[in-house]
Amino acid sequence: MAFPAFLDTCVLYGANLNDTLLRIAEEDAFSPQWSPDVVEELRRNLSMIPNLPAGAADRRVKAMTDAFPEAMVEGYEPLIPIMTCDPKDRHVLAAAVHSDSQVLVTFNLDDFPTSSLAGFEITAVHPDDFLLDQLDLHPEKVARSMIRQVDEATRPTLTMADLLQRLSRAGVPRFAAECQRRPFSSAT
Repeated sequence: MAFPAFLDTCVLYGANLNDTLLRIAEEDAFSPQWSPDVVEELRRNLSMIPNLPAGAADRRVKAMTDAFPEAMVEGYEPLIPIMTCDPKDRHVLAAAVHSDSQVLVTFNLDDFPTSSLAGFEITAVHPDDFLLDQLDLHPEKVARSMIRQVDEATRPTLTMADLLQRLSRAGVPRFAAECQRRPFSSAT
């Protein structure tokens, strides 16, 4: 069974990073976790993107939640008041703790100081570090998922170089650079 990793809204927001993470999860490298609060925040933030077609935010959220129905963490609300991280992210940490996730994947590491994680057996990690760990632990799964991501991209079509460039711009440049050095990066 894959280990649980809680995904903060900020790592689910960008389409390419979201797709990469969830495709790796489909390979059973890890089990994604999120909460109704995270999903609603994602829907709200996506719907504020200028020129995003009507309903696109709802379609993305539905696709995620349909693909990973076991990812939804509920019943964490009683933990929120005891969390000591940034107040706006206490719901995130409470849900991550309640889900027994080993890691909380977030760009907002400053919002989750080590002292706020003490006693909960969870680590806040940057998505770049998380993806590098996945690449080290599951190179074949990561390669398959990324090749599939490129092969299935239609609007627009993507090459592996395109995808890696987009991931670098999305905040995971070390992962993108390491993938570039791997043989699968020339597969498509």
